[in-house]
Amino acid sequence: MAPFEVIAEPTRRQMLDLLRVRERPVGELVDVLTISQPTASKHLRVLRDAGMVESRIEAQRRIYRICPGPLREIDAWLAPYRRMWSERLDDLERHLETMQDLPE
Repeated sequence: MAPFEVIAEPTRRQMLDLLRVRERPVGELVDVLTISQPTASKHLRVLRDAGMVESRIEAQRRIYRICPGPLREIDAWLAPYRRMWSERLDDLERHLETMQDLPE
């Protein structure tokens, strides 16, 4: 599944948001997102298959964390769009400044 398809699903985006702060066990994701454990596992499997998260076993729990590689690819793809918007906002700011300088 392509990275944009993976993050198109709102629950997976919420999981990534939570994992961005710190690694978490599946049970905590279930509790915070108020979803069932099988639903959480399904979404985590998609994220794992896309390389966006990885897990480790700690005692009886599986702990998940973000893998930034695929997210960097998305960020790189978005970079030209951010520049475009930044340039347009700069243009707007300059225009508004010239409007303020006009006599009333």
